[in-house]
Amino acid sequence: MESITEWLRTIRHYIGLGLAPLWQSLRSVFIWPITWKVALGYLTVGFAGILLCLTILITFVANGFFGVVPSKSELRLIRNSTASEVYSRDGVLIGRYFFTNRVNAELNELSDTLVNALIATEDARFMKHSGIDLRALFRVLFRSIVLNEDSSGGGSTLSQQLAKNLYPRRVYRVATMLINKIREMVIARRIEDVYTKKELLGMYLNTVSFSDNVFGIKVAAQRFFNKSPKDLKIEEAAILVGMLKATTSYNPRKNTSKALERRNLVLERMHKYKYLSDAELDSLANLPLRLEYDSLDMQNEGLATYFREYVRQELEGILKNFRKPNGEPYNHYTDGLKIYTTIDARLQNHAEQAVFEQMPKIQRRFNGEWSNQDPWENPENLRKILNANSIYQGWKAKGYSHEGIIRRMSEKYPMELFDWKNGSIHREMSQLDSIKYYLHQLNTGLIAIEPETGAVRAWVGGFDHKFVKYDHVKSSRQVGSTFKPILYAQAVESGMDPCKYFPNQPKMYAEYENWQPKNSDNSYGGGYSLEGALTKSVNTVSVQIIMETGINPVRKLAGEMGIKSKIPYAPSIALGTVETSLQEMVQAYSVFVNRGIKRPFFFIERIETADGDLIADFGPNENVEPEKRVLSERTADIMLKMMRSVTSGGTASSVRWKFGINSDFAGKTGTTQNQSDGWFIGLTQKLVAGVWVGAESPIIHFKSLDSGQGAATALPIWGAFMKRVYEDPRFSSWKDVKMAVLPDSTRNRISCAHRIWYPSDSLLLDSLGNPLNPTVEGDSTIIGTDTDLTREDKKEERKKRREQKQLEKGLLNGNKEEEKDTDPDGN
Repeated sequence: MESITEWLRTIRHYIGLGLAPLWQSLRSVFIWPITWKVALGYLTVGFAGILLCLTILITFVANGFFGVVPSKSELRLIRNSTASEVYSRDGVLIGRYFFTNRVNAELNELSDTLVNALIATEDARFMKHSGIDLRALFRVLFRSIVLNEDSSGGGSTLSQQLAKNLYPRRVYRVATMLINKIREMVIARRIEDVYTKKELLGMYLNTVSFSDNVFGIKVAAQRFFNKSPKDLKIEEAAILVGMLKATTSYNPRKNTSKALERRNLVLERMHKYKYLSDAELDSLANLPLRLEYDSLDMQNEGLATYFREYVRQELEGILKNFRKPNGEPYNHYTDGLKIYTTIDARLQNHAEQAVFEQMPKIQRRFNGEWSNQDPWENPENLRKILNANSIYQGWKAKGYSHEGIIRRMSEKYPMELFDWKNGSIHREMSQLDSIKYYLHQLNTGLIAIEPETGAVRAWVGGFDHKFVKYDHVKSSRQVGSTFKPILYAQAVESGMDPCKYFPNQPKMYAEYENWQPKNSDNSYGGGYSLEGALTKSVNTVSVQIIMETGINPVRKLAGEMGIKSKIPYAPSIALGTVETSLQEMVQAYSVFVNRGIKRPFFFIERIETADGDLIADFGPNENVEPEKRVLSERTADIMLKMMRSVTSGGTASSVRWKFGINSDFAGKTGTTQNQSDGWFIGLTQKLVAGVWVGAESPIIHFKSLDSGQGAATALPIWGAFMKRVYEDPRFSSWKDVKMAVLPDSTRNRISCAHRIWYPSDSLLLDSLGNPLNPTVEGDSTIIGTDTDLTREDKKEERKKRREQKQLEKGLLNGNKEEEKDTDPDGN
């Protein structure tokens, strides 16, 4: 013990005279000289003091002095944050909503292989201790302090690690690590008294984090191997257990070699504790790494990404009206809800495939028209587009000039961009370059609704949610001639004779600042019936119809049919200057199939708790907004007949021979001014589906009508979609389903020539502007025919045409309104 005395004397020497008083105080406490018996006494007293301090500290921690520690009763109520699952109507899991991407696995989903791998690697004595493994703890202390080994381990049991996962560590001013360790031991000891060992293993595997924003073994097994935890092979279970030590370093997708090394270490641990034989270890350790990576849980990947985002946003408001037993509102990020939507995964897949089949062709045609030119045509147009850009606005709000903003936005850095051919490409470019790149890209939207119920069956909001978040099903654009069926429906509903003829002649409306609407093809002459004018989308006739019908009744009907967007008070709405969404237009068109009944569309069937208890039912019979008759059956049926002509001999007839669609369907194309927007909405008895195609800004457009009209852009996507649907054995019977057929009396009354010609090539008008001596064009001029007509019907139709030869008057009695707008020249 003399060496101890000498050591203390040396310390005294180096302390210096400044601490002499303190040293004198210490000498008065200790006995000198220090013998081994005295030293042993000091050590005993010191150890007892340390134990006393630890006991006091443990008591303080256990009683919540350093923050609340859950009681056993509280531990019984543990429910960790769980992702909510989104399902299609046919039972396909299409996505999840989460803060932490976790879905709890049931105990029967945990295979013995998985459990053995976990115990062998993380806590070999798990089945023997009660939450705290003192043997392992002392082993770690001895190896760390005495042997100075870095690889001595952490000494924490699975129960302690579970405690840390459930109740994250806190920061204290002093002794943070010590207090947190004690806190975890206290919780671990209590949790062992509440749950069985099997339940603890399940809780642990449901709380641990994996790489790629994955939490819990169920999501991890799905993500990396596309299977349930109970179906994992030994080598697959070893990969996932091995990741727990360092999720990024041992990510099998990103660090294959390290993941294999760690997997084999787990297999060796399993062999060490007799879970594997020598032969099994040798065989498994030599297997290559095979992943079946599933990106389902990525918000920008998988099926119906735009629809899932729409549902997510709507749930924010919906769930406020439903409360949990404790009175709190349900949370779709944490409560593990099961959300059953109306989307049909099969139809959704057909819709997405149709978009990716047709859009590259349309894009190539657009690129070919502009070749090496910029589609915004001049710097002023580009500046207008930039002024609406959020990045540009952000710099402007900070006080930067236009020139300064352009300099900032011209700084280049690596960027990933969407590409139709490769999915994505990597380039080094600036924000300004990126904006210009996407201005060259056309966008699209597609929505399909089941008219009988109002259920949404397919929803494609754009080409890739990862790159373009803007949903083009919901976005407002001018609708072009797709608005005309609403106008014509109001005309028929108000008593206008469908066989009334309107002259196809340019007319100037002085009361609207000399506005003179024109036809998109600049073709004039003769006169059209309502069906003929709708079939050929004749602008001059549509304006005459709204002048006679009145603007306000048309606006009112549009609102009742489902268009909630603001409709201007102007005759130009007859030509589609209304700005509304594809979603609202398809809702409105479904009224025709429903024979005048508006059935509100819905997108969620029901919401359940994680345990399967019903929270809310949103089926067609539970809709908040009741169905309502907005048109008579007769008017709706007449409009269907008119729109059948559009698809049999009008602007949409090409879809029949291009895609081999010979079923009973109707529809209407639409094109806005300068070919900025292309539309088609098609109606069948089973589905009403609409498609829009256009650029990010209406400033960007096709050069030619032939390439940019709705019949050349939106119609092919609709055709490709319906072709896929009809070729699918599960839906093939739909092509034989007929829509409503007009009664003979009504059909005979409205069966008339689509177009008549007046004497000579030029139209002769009387002093009131009415045509003189019209004559009816022969049979060959009938634009479209109804597939339901029998031989007797056709005889009656020819008789009706002969009667029309006696027609002596035309119609040009426009209502005088007060507002004006510009004509989109749409088809």
